[in-house]
Amino acid sequence: MVFDPSDPAFLADPYPTFAALRERGGVHWHAGLGMPVAVSHAACSRVLRDRSAGRIWVDREPAAAFPAFNMLHRNSLLENEPPRHTRLRRLVSAAFGRGHTERLRPWVRSLADRMVADLAAAIAADGRADLLTHLAAPLPVEVIAQLLGIPAEDRPRLQPWSNAIVKMYEYGLPAEGAAAAERAAAEFVECLRALAAARTRDPREPGEDLISDLVAVRDGGDRLSDDELVGTAVLLLMAGHEATVNVIGNGVLALLRHREQWERLVADPEGLADTAVEELIRFDAPLQLFERTATAPTAVDGHELAPGQKIAVLLGAAARDPAVFDRPDALDVGRSPNPHLGFGAGIHYCVGAPLARVEIAAALTALVTRLPGLRLAVEDPPRRPEFVMRGLRELPVTA
Repeated sequence: MVFDPSDPAFLADPYPTFAALRERGGVHWHAGLGMPVAVSHAACSRVLRDRSAGRIWVDREPAAAFPAFNMLHRNSLLENEPPRHTRLRRLVSAAFGRGHTERLRPWVRSLADRMVADLAAAIAADGRADLLTHLAAPLPVEVIAQLLGIPAEDRPRLQPWSNAIVKMYEYGLPAEGAAAAERAAAEFVECLRALAAARTRDPREPGEDLISDLVAVRDGGDRLSDDELVGTAVLLLMAGHEATVNVIGNGVLALLRHREQWERLVADPEGLADTAVEELIRFDAPLQLFERTATAPTAVDGHELAPGQKIAVLLGAAARDPAVFDRPDALDVGRSPNPHLGFGAGIHYCVGAPLARVEIAAALTALVTRLPGLRLAVEDPPRRPEFVMRGLRELPVTA
């Protein structure tokens, strides 16, 4: 085994291990995961873009005891390959392309500013506060809820649903975690079916939300099925919430540990916010591992893959590859170009990437503008014990 994904020391800082692996080659066999792992930028990019490596998880689909999760899994844009992926992507992109990111941009900025104001008030009252609780966790949930048009009474359930469902993609999940994921999936599916049905019943008065556009989108006679619409909405919550929470949490931690980079952003938030977003995604990747399965005989960095064999892309390792990034272990909020793979590559490139960038930039801008003296309240904030989704349990800060 080249690393233990459950080892607390590895989880605290996996990047030295990744560097040692890259020096020995771009791809390595991992006995614990039962598959090779790609660690160089070139190997990871090749796997993500290669049409001989697809998203086929038949052997990992949970048992029949998980019907709601399996339905989401089978109908997710992320879990399908052409020709079905081509059709789904075309329809979803058409719905997403109706101006939703620009519609939400000023609202997201205002929301981030209000949340940072609440964070500042909490710090003033108690001397410290958790940045995850006040900003990183609620911001993406509210944005996704606004995007989809989720009713106010259901919004408090979105974060627990997302947290539970996404754990099904971790390795070694205990039975109670899988059961919690299935309950969350079933509840969220019920909520979304009711919402889509309401939009369908009254097509004469469509809302501005994405659910309305997903219900209405047509390409000739083609449209999304009910299951496909629900699968798309759940994917947007899980990917949009979990990744954005962790970019903000991991990123602010990195900035406060590299004070000169925080001060650069304080001095020029409008000029550096966009490049800072890309650098924070690169520097401490929120998604560390992404699986692919060979659909035909292929080779990656000399490693032969037979049809049906899985390979894991280690995005955090690719993001620190010195063959692509100058001073890869240095945080540089002005880094450009920055060809990280944090949003994926090829046909599975994240459809929600533009909106995620708006959210993260809004959070950073509000923080450095309202709280330029922000500091860590503890030296080592506690991390979550998962490897695939890399994030913090909390981020106590003071000012």
